[in-house]
Amino acid sequence: MPPSSTDLRSAPERVGECVVSIAARLGAQVVEVTMDLRHVLSTEISELDGDPRIVELLGASIEGNVATILHMLQHDIPAEHVEPPSAAFEYARRLAQRGVPVNALLRAYRLGHDRLLAWTFEELDRRDEDPATALGVVRRMVADTFGYVDWISQQVAEVYEEERERWLANRNTLRAGRIRALLDGTLDGTGPLDVDALEGVLGYALRGRHLAVVAWSTEGELAGPERLAGALAEQLGCRSRPLSVAYDHATAWAWLPVGRSAPPDPAAVGAVVRELDPSARLAFGDPGAGIAGFRASHRQAVRAQSVALVAGAEADVATAFADVGAVSLLCGDLEAARSWVADTLGGLALDDPQHARLRETLRVFLTSGGSYTTAAERLTMHKNSVKYRVSRAEQERGRPLADGRLDVELALLATRWLGRAVLTPP
Repeated sequence: MPPSSTDLRSAPERVGECVVSIAARLGAQVVEVTMDLRHVLSTEISELDGDPRIVELLGASIEGNVATILHMLQHDIPAEHVEPPSAAFEYARRLAQRGVPVNALLRAYRLGHDRLLAWTFEELDRRDEDPATALGVVRRMVADTFGYVDWISQQVAEVYEEERERWLANRNTLRAGRIRALLDGTLDGTGPLDVDALEGVLGYALRGRHLAVVAWSTEGELAGPERLAGALAEQLGCRSRPLSVAYDHATAWAWLPVGRSAPPDPAAVGAVVRELDPSARLAFGDPGAGIAGFRASHRQAVRAQSVALVAGAEADVATAFADVGAVSLLCGDLEAARSWVADTLGGLALDDPQHARLRETLRVFLTSGGSYTTAAERLTMHKNSVKYRVSRAEQERGRPLADGRLDVELALLATRWLGRAVLTPP
């Protein structure tokens, strides 16, 4: 039998009364509801568990949100007219400061919504309402609670993003200041270093073995230095996160926790850099241990960078200090270096393709211990071709290779890495 007009008119009233009654009932159990939701969220979302202080704040945020929702239901208040709980905003800020992903925060609201509805439906089942009223209550509860969760999620996400940007800016400024003070030794002048406190500020272990890196862009601003440092750390098999800091808009410094691994291959490092940012260039020092190694490896990386900057467009994507340590000493006075290279190599220092081939052949020959066979294998040439080019190089130089051989090797190394900056114009 269809319901009478009187029943139809009273149905919304019955639904409203039922919603208010359920909200009041849950309001009396807000502590139990809060504890249940806190347990569910901290169990289901691992990022929200661990620190007792953050778990306590999670409880305060849940309690504030639950109380707000129940007041909305009891007094028919639209979501946009309520004040967000202060604990909810503070909880979002704390997660942002700790680097907890915003997705974890938003998932907490979705799971909390689901669990609160479960409590609501349990109360509804206990009331044994008629199906029409129960359906009306369910619709009202779902719509109103969803509206609030959707609204508050947007609010806390905005607070999270603002705090994350502010926190990172402040933290990076503090971290950059500590790193510079550590590098120039000013921290040492204030007494014994508190390594534990310094590691806490930097988020990086200083007692390990480090590989310092200098990264820069050839086209203006360096994009994603932290992403670049992370990719290098992954390629080198680092077991913990690297440390990176901006030096200026186009340059960044980084330290990779390399442990006992061997120094990286510049070609392999260059491949990683090219894939991430074709305009980026990299220089790195030798691995060093402890704070002394942290500083020394950085100084070496800066010196390797000076070589790459002098070479300009001719520089490799990645430059290792192990390859250019001696050459970097020539970068301080390029005019004197160019004059010395010309005196040492004679006509072999001319900047043209023919003399470039002779220089490269002679360099490989000398680094192969004067073995024509070894040099031929490294150059993928016939041994007689190597002999011919070495002879021609000696003629171009104008005096025997044995005359100042160490100077010849260094001068060839300088032309290899510094290019036309130390060559004689043809």
